[in-house]
Amino acid sequence: MDTPVEDLSFEDALKELEQIVHRLETGEATLDDSIKLYERGDRLRQRCAERLDQAQTRIEAIRLDAEGRPAGTRPFAAG
Repeated sequence: MDTPVEDLSFEDALKELEQIVHRLETGEATLDDSIKLYERGDRLRQRCAERLDQAQTRIEAIRLDAEGRPAGTRPFAAG
């Protein structure tokens, strides 16, 4: 939890967020610690959402013409 949230990869941020959720669900943290965990968890959630938004932008499918040249893009449709 010492690494600044903005320096974490998506995978590391998600892993830490899962650990925080587990600690909050088990009730093993004091009230003060729970508040700090919640605040960090919220920043991690925001980081993950930002990274997913960036990935979606980069993953936009490129349409190719008959010769295989990029002819435009279409929005990425997940699922």
